[in-house]
Parts: sequence; structure tokens; C-alpha cells
Amino acid sequence: MTAQTTNKPLDKLNIFSLKGVQMKTFHITWLTFFFCFFAWFGMAPLMKIAREQLHLTKDQVGNIQIASVSATILARLLIGRLIDKFGPKIIYTWLLVLCALPVLLIGTSQSYTSFLLFRLAIGVIGASFVITQFHTSIMFAPNIKGTANATAGGFGNAGGGAANVFMPLIASALTALGFCSSADSWRYAMIFPGVMLLVCAFLYYRYTQDSPQGDFKNLKDETIKSSKNTFLIAAKDYRTWILTIAYAACFGVEITVDNFAPIFFTDSFGATIAIAGLVAGIFGWINIFARPMGGIVADKIGKVWGFDGKTLLLSILLLIEGIGLIWFAKSGNIGMAIFMMFVFGLSLKMANGATYSLVPFINPVAVGSVAGIVGAGGNIGAMLIAFMFKSEASHLTKNVIENGQTVQKDLINYTSAFTLLGYIILGIGVAVFIFRTVMAQKKSKIEELAFATGN
Repeated sequence: MTAQTTNKPLDKLNIFSLKGVQMKTFHITWLTFFFCFFAWFGMAPLMKIAREQLHLTKDQVGNIQIASVSATILARLLIGRLIDKFGPKIIYTWLLVLCALPVLLIGTSQSYTSFLLFRLAIGVIGASFVITQFHTSIMFAPNIKGTANATAGGFGNAGGGAANVFMPLIASALTALGFCSSADSWRYAMIFPGVMLLVCAFLYYRYTQDSPQGDFKNLKDETIKSSKNTFLIAAKDYRTWILTIAYAACFGVEITVDNFAPIFFTDSFGATIAIAGLVAGIFGWINIFARPMGGIVADKIGKVWGFDGKTLLLSILLLIEGIGLIWFAKSGNIGMAIFMMFVFGLSLKMANGATYSLVPFINPVAVGSVAGIVGAGGNIGAMLIAFMFKSEASHLTKNVIENGQTVQKDLINYTSAFTLLGYIILGIGVAVFIFRTVMAQKKSKIEELAFATGN
């Protein structure tokens, strides 16, 4: 491999290649992000078991879901500034090691308070997204940044879907093998994602580097690393905040569905934990192709219509998402609910990819901080939505037959919450559509969208 290809950003993405530090970093980054999401949402499909064992109320479940996303807000803002200064490798390594601790220890919870605190601490792992987007942005040329960011993000986000599918299976397997009782299975199942975070920490530190030119500690190029206050640079640009609101409307909803879909399917349609996890997992697996599709389409549109074209795409995707959410909420049966979850999930995840196809072009010296602020917006959206779900949820009791006996179960209905959320997303989609022309008028640093080749 020539020197040119080893220390310059790549202008092509071949996902089947491991050649060069750029592609090695790409694959390790998305794989690490995958297990971060797996650990972050590992408890979601097991909440029904934990809820019953710890005797959690509807309000307490709502508080736990809020805690799972709220810590990520500050973490993403802080991480964005840190990686601009110190580079992604060392920051990601420490994040993985520190966050492995609450994941491993949440199984020791014996009360609502301890469970809530561990869930809050686990939420910090959501800051991994900012590092992932920064690292792929710096490894690839402008013409392919959107595709690279969306592909890495999509593959990684699929970890949430994988958790919904595999965590109930892991819990069931531990019970079947006699390691624990069914009631305690969620405690032992969480050991797996905790261990995987430690494995990823080793791989990331050992086999990646901060940029194609090397680690930040050895670089002097201020266009790659920055000693300026990049957070203020990012915060002063109004485009950052428009993308922040847009990301709250797509990624914020994604986190909400990852957290609430398993309970929605068990309590609204009577699905078992395993079936609910499998169905909710479909939503997560859409990330594998949908988020990359959003980035690819956005890059192609950007080459012709620039920043304005990409923003128009984003607004259309948000409008489709809102309509799909409303239809999903009003589904009368589980079959229709699954289909509509796929429809709004496809547009939502494409919107995720389209948003981060725009992020690297806001300001090239503050990519980490812009990514951090926009990423935090996703979690602010998720937190506000969780508060809404807590207030809009209705408490139900229903008689069900278990082991031949009639048992009264406490259920939670989120239909009205999902309906209201759909109308809110529709409003944000309209707002982004209105603002797109205003955004396009600011030309600094975005002319490269149309013609950049990365050479």
C-alpha cells in the first residue's frame, strides 16, 4: 500500500475490506458501537422480569426509562469536546472500561433506587455514538462521509435490535442450564454485555489510531485536532441546533421504541417476552440497511443539490416517520403494528443517516463538538419523550391464564403516547422543511458537498 493511501482519508467505502488503517478502524468502530448499544438496551427486553421481581410501579418504570437516556446527554456534550482535543482512541477505551462496571453490576440491584442508579450510569455508554461518528468522519473523504457515518452508525445501532432478540434467549438459556432461577435470569444475563465492552476496549486501543496520519498526541495539524474551544464554535452556528432538533425527532424516537416496544407488545397484544423481544428486534435490525441507505442517498443528493438538497431529504423522511408512528399507534392487531413499525422505522433510520451526512460539514475544525451537540439532542428528545410516555401511559389490570390458573396482571397502555408522538414528529418535519432554504443560504464550508472527491 502506498503512503498516499495509508495517511489520507479514503474516498471509497468497501465494507468487505480490512486493508489499511481506515478500514480496520471502520470495522472495529462499528463493532464496538454495536456492543455499546447491546449493553445500553440489554435491560429493555428483560424489564418485564425485573419489574415483577423488584415490584416496580408504572411511574418507577417510567423513571428508569428516563434515567437510561438522560445521562447520555451530558456525556455526549463532554465527549465531543474531549475527542476534538485528545482523539477518539483513548477516550473510547476509557468510556468502554468505565461503562462496563454498571453493566456488570446492575444484576446486584435489590431495590428500585439501586436499579435506577445503575440504569443511569449505563446510559453514559450512549456517548459512544459521538466517537463513532467522529472517527468515521476523519477516516473518510468529504464525498463519502455521509455513507461512512451512516453505515457505521447503522451497523452499530443494530445492537439495540440484537439485544431485544438475544437477551431473552440468553436469560432463558441460563435458566435452562440451571445457573439461576427464571426470576433472577435478568441479573446473570447482563454479565455478557459487560464482558463484551471490556473485550472491545482492548481491541479499540490495540488496533485503531486516531486519524489516517496517526494518533493525535503525535500530530501538529490543527485541521485534524484543535486547541480552540470547539464547543463554542459549534454552539454559535444555528445549523447545529436545527440538526439537533431534527435528530431529537428521529434518534430520540428510536431510543424510545427500543425501550418501550417490548412492553408495548406484551401489554397491548399479549405477546410473550421472547416474542415481544423478537418483534422489537426487527426495529433494531432495520438499522443494518436503513441508516446506511439514508447516508448513501444523502451523499448522492448532496453532490447535485448540496446542503439544501440534503435538508429537504431529511424533512421528507421526518414527515413519513410521523405519519407511520400515528398509524402504528392505532394498529388494531400485532400484524399491522409490526408492518407499520417497519415503515416508520425505515424512514426514521434513514433520517438518522441523513442528519449525520450533514454534521461533518457544519464546521471542519469542530466535528466532534457538532456531533456531540446533535447527538445529545437525540437523547434530550428521548428523555422528553419518556416523560411524555410516563404521563400519557394508562394503567390497566387484566386477568390472564398462567399454568392453568387465572392471575391478575398489571399492564401499561402506551397507545395515546405513541399517537401524540407521531403528531409531534410531523410538526418537526414541517419546521425542518421551512428552514431548509434559510440553511442553504449559509455557504461557508458547504460548497465541498457538491464537488469534493477527497483527493
